[in-house]
Amino acid sequence: MTTATKLRPLAGGSEDMGLQVLNALPHPVVMVAEDDRICAANDAAQQFFQASAGWLARHKLDELVPFGSPVLGLVDQVRLTRSPVSEYRLDVGTPRNGGDRIVDVYATPVPERPAHVVLMLQERTMADKMDRQLTHRGAARTVVGLASMLAHEIKNPLSGIRGAAQLLESSVEEMDRPLTRLICEEADRIVHLVDRMEIFSDERPIERTPVNIHVVLEHVKRLAQSGFARNIRIVEAYDPSLPPVYANRDQLIQIFLNLLKNATEAIGEAGDGEIVLTTAFRPGVRLSVPGSRDRVTLPLEFCVRDNGPGVPEDLMPHLFDPFVTTKANGTGLGLALVAKIVGDHGGVIECESQPRKTVFRILMPAWTGPMVPEED
Repeated sequence: MTTATKLRPLAGGSEDMGLQVLNALPHPVVMVAEDDRICAANDAAQQFFQASAGWLARHKLDELVPFGSPVLGLVDQVRLTRSPVSEYRLDVGTPRNGGDRIVDVYATPVPERPAHVVLMLQERTMADKMDRQLTHRGAARTVVGLASMLAHEIKNPLSGIRGAAQLLESSVEEMDRPLTRLICEEADRIVHLVDRMEIFSDERPIERTPVNIHVVLEHVKRLAQSGFARNIRIVEAYDPSLPPVYANRDQLIQIFLNLLKNATEAIGEAGDGEIVLTTAFRPGVRLSVPGSRDRVTLPLEFCVRDNGPGVPEDLMPHLFDPFVTTKANGTGLGLALVAKIVGDHGGVIECESQPRKTVFRILMPAWTGPMVPEED
């Protein structure tokens, strides 16, 4: 029987140094042996599972996680592929560890120990799980309801108000005509806002095809540099071996135009403004689908990074909600629309922000059918 009480030292380092490094980590780390027993655990793991390393060493992984947990399949997948894999938002809660423990799991093989797997858990709260999975869809549903209401209840009376203002303009004195023109302009502005919101109520299935993301990004880059981002340096860091993304090309253009415009406005007049576009393949990324036990593979990662001042901390939890904006004349619909489009594609969008480094990260499904010629 395995009787480990601490994680073994790092290769090439002293035992004390290895233990200090691993025990300093705030995240639980365990090593699973080939018979699925816990052969090592750091201090954070002992606290997480509310058990000593000696007790953990006498039990198998399936005794520590819920019955049929995806963590077990994750370990098997790492052993089979001999490569790291990540799973997000898994519930590993049991009565022993307090229930409702939502974690991101990072699993990697141990080259020196065949069939051994190291797991690192990054804990999330239940509220975080609900926010990450449902916020974007909830925001979209909110805007759909508002769009329908506004379209029926506001646009018709606005037409009457505008018509009345036009009639008045021909009969009032010259000094009062700016007021009637103001009424017309404001009515037009509200109609334009409602028209933008009506996009959210379009529930028709998306027409998707295999799309070369680099062709899309190059097109968006040209549009941006010929207009709103003409004074911004745009850098490309692409993985040229990426497979096509399974998406609607026009909607992808809309997504990245919105993100580049936001990045440009965030940078402002800074003389060293820079936006970095990156693409990468993340084969281990799988996410749960609301209303289903299935997990969808989202291996394509597209990022837009800028060196602006960053997103205010109090705004981050609501960044993709409608009508949330820091711009004086903004409508707050741009990022809500981006989130809806990404969600309609079965993808996920996230934002990480700190001063001089704001990253919008999009995870999307890849095209899995036969390869097709690249788009022009």
